[in-house]
This record gives sequence, structure tokens and C-alpha cells, in this order.
Amino acid sequence: MINIGVIGATGSVGSSVMSVCKAWPDKICVKAIASNKNSDKLSDLAKELNVSKIYPYEKFGDNGLENIALDPEIEHVVFASSGTAAIKALCSALKAGKTVSLANKESIVVAGKWVMPLVKHQDQLRPLDSEHNAIWQCLHGEDKAFIRKIYLTASGGPFRKFTQEELKNVTPEMALHHPVWNMGAKITIDSATLMNKGIELIEAMYLFGLEAEKVDALISPGSFVHGLAEFEDGSVKMLAAEPDMKLPAASCIFWPERFFPSPDFKRPQFSIHDIRFEEIDTTRFPAMRIAREVMRLKGAYPAVLVGADEAAVNLFLEGKIGFADISGLVEETLSSCNLCEPASLDDAISYVGEGRRQAVKLSEKFAL
Repeated sequence: MINIGVIGATGSVGSSVMSVCKAWPDKICVKAIASNKNSDKLSDLAKELNVSKIYPYEKFGDNGLENIALDPEIEHVVFASSGTAAIKALCSALKAGKTVSLANKESIVVAGKWVMPLVKHQDQLRPLDSEHNAIWQCLHGEDKAFIRKIYLTASGGPFRKFTQEELKNVTPEMALHHPVWNMGAKITIDSATLMNKGIELIEAMYLFGLEAEKVDALISPGSFVHGLAEFEDGSVKMLAAEPDMKLPAASCIFWPERFFPSPDFKRPQFSIHDIRFEEIDTTRFPAMRIAREVMRLKGAYPAVLVGADEAAVNLFLEGKIGFADISGLVEETLSSCNLCEPASLDDAISYVGEGRRQAVKLSEKFAL
């Protein structure tokens, strides 16, 4: 029996994790759950799974997350939330020797320098995002010295074939409809601009301990291939599956064993999938170019990028800037950044806020 705690239990990723838990009650015992929103849904989950410890963020704040991270009854902590609120709880869980499944990009992008050295052994930290999970599985048992490059995949979003002129006219309503994944508003907009993929590249660089030039992304329109690893001998390993977050959730929870995620999970339908890849057009989708520059610069830039993007997406959703201005505002914010390299985890987290504030200040240049 695996005793787990789930932070972000009511979000899109957390819901997939909970589906796996419901499918395997004889193998998984959920000891504690937390969420930032949807307190009613959290209570319903607690009743359904007989969870005695529930932590609505508005009531418990960071203390609730820390309680889950350090709970002696819990051996496996799942971080399925977004944002920077869970970074310190993540550090506590790793220090305590807990197994961690992580779908929180910001934790690694902002604090990878402090988080990754806390990992005590292989597979203690298990990537839960579908692309990083795919790379993690492809690299398992491989010598890092022979990795030539890893590739995360992207569906290309709803505007993959739009011209630059058409992208200028994208509305929030249009951007909130992703062709493959059902996600929250922020990540859906990031997927449309491809900023999400850019942020994931930065995350992968830290997660797998690779230099920036060894981390790349490709568009794979069918979203059947989730990640590829190319080796020095010319061979390529890839992981393919139907696009459903329950599979990476199950792989993280049960690793190295493999159990079918849930009764409603679909097995691969090979005849309907056209496996092909496309280079990303950074002229139409400059977020990728911006993220690659941040990977090269490191220092304060990853944290500022996270904050600036959060602000830019919110401004777009509020109708204050255009879709094509999101990346422009982020780049303007990064160009104005004169922060020194963060000396501590608290510094890095504070730079996210600085990125938000600076982006809002500079947004007047892009106002509709």
C-alpha cells in the first residue's frame, strides 16, 4: 500500500491523479489532500476516498502544504498545483526523504538551483508533466554522457497554422479552447502562445541536468508522442501514448511497476495516429526564442520570466493587451531586468513578484 498526499488535488492534473487513486484502492491510500480553490470539491473527494486530512489553502495557507510534506504517515507527496506557493513544501518533502511526483513547473524553473541538490537518490523526484515524464522514462538506465539531445513535444496549440496577422486578432475566447488537453486558463493560454513549452524547456534543463543546447522542442500535432531522447550513436527513444494525464500519474505513483491507470484510460490506437514532427516557427511564436535565451542567461531571468508571463496572460484575459503582445511584453520585461543572480531561494521567489510588477508597469506600451 502506497500512502500519498496530494497538493493541488482539484486541478486538472490533480484530478487525473485522484482518478488513478480511485482505480486502485487496494494499492493507494490517500492520507491528505490540499487545494487552492474548490473547497467543496475537496470535501467531496475527502468523503469519496475517506481522507481524514484536508487542507483548503485559504484556511491553512503554506502551513497546510508543509503539514503534508512532513506528515510521517505519508511516503509519497504529489505536487499537482501551479505557482510558487508550494516550493518550500517541496523542499521539505525532499529533505525528509519522501518520494515526490512533481507537476509544478514553477518550482523547478524558479528554484531548480535549490531544489535539485535536495534529491537524495534516483527516482526520488518523478516528473509528472506528460512531456517530462516521457523524457524521464526514455532516459532511465541511460548514461547521461551519451545523450545528444532531448526533445519535448508540443501539439502546436489551436493556432499552429495561423499567420502572424491572424494571431493579432486572437481573442481570449479563441485561445481558451485547446485542441487536445483540458487545462486551467493560464496554462491553456501559455500553450496557445507556446510559452508553456518554453517554460518546460527551462524546467527540463534543470530536471535532467543538461546544458541548454541539449534541450529542445518539436511540434507533434497528434500529441501521441510526448518526448524523445536522441543518443550519440544516432538512435532515438520516444514515449508514445494517448494524451491523458492519468498515464504519467500512474507511472509516477507505481514506478518501476506499471499498472493500467484507470478503467476509462484508452489503449493506443496505432491506425489513427500519424506520427510526424515539425520545427517550431519562432517568428510566429517568439515565446520559444525568448525561453531559449533565458535558458542561456539563467541567473534572475527564469524567475522574472515566470512572473512576467503570469502578468501578461492575466492582462490578455482581461482584454487589456492583445494575444500577440503577450510574448512582446514578457520580452520587454526581461530586457528591463537589472537584477543580480538570486543569492537565496527567497530571492528567487521574490523575483517572480518583481517580474509581475514590471510587466504590469510596462503594459501601458501594449494597451489596446
